[in-house]
Amino acid sequence: MYFTIKKECALVPDFPNFNPVKCSPLAGLSAPRGGIALQERPFGGKVNLRGNADDQAFVDAVNGVVNCSPPTVPNTVATSADYTVFWLGPDEWRIHCTEDVRYALITRLQGALAGQHAAVVDVSDYYVVMRLTGDKSVEVLNKGTPLDLHPRAFPVGRCAQTRFGHATVLLRKLEDNVLDLQVRWSFAEYVWLYIVDGTREYGD
Repeated sequence: MYFTIKKECALVPDFPNFNPVKCSPLAGLSAPRGGIALQERPFGGKVNLRGNADDQAFVDAVNGVVNCSPPTVPNTVATSADYTVFWLGPDEWRIHCTEDVRYALITRLQGALAGQHAAVVDVSDYYVVMRLTGDKSVEVLNKGTPLDLHPRAFPVGRCAQTRFGHATVLLRKLEDNVLDLQVRWSFAEYVWLYIVDGTREYGD
């Protein structure tokens, strides 16, 4: 996302009346074809967490905030009522939540982890999430990624960081033909148009 700022010298000091407008880098782009749907999951909260999963104090502190332990099995996801926790590495996770609770999440994590060797970073504006659905969704993704997306290798519920074209994405498989792609803001339009182009052979 980004903010559209209208700047006029006479209005610069008037900060209390400044109202930024949220916009998406994907606004107005063409849609895919052939029964494939691609939708942005806009303006969610995303928080990167670093810490030692072998330290029970760290695990307990995180669990006490998000109501689930950070997953330790590679490429898995843990969920609770309000949070989704993605495994990114042995000592790194990304937590998704609704935008309205992200600051509270950061504050609570920082408080719970005070004195521990850990890091909590807000990356909400750094990543865009788009959801791909349709009978040929996996077939379309196979055109751009070397990751084996067959159900035996990438079952429902798994996540994985991989390449898609020239971009790095975090994939999550929600259902057989429903996948979320998380990508850096600067590559979001590129990934969207790559997918759209990949559906041209399927017609309207």
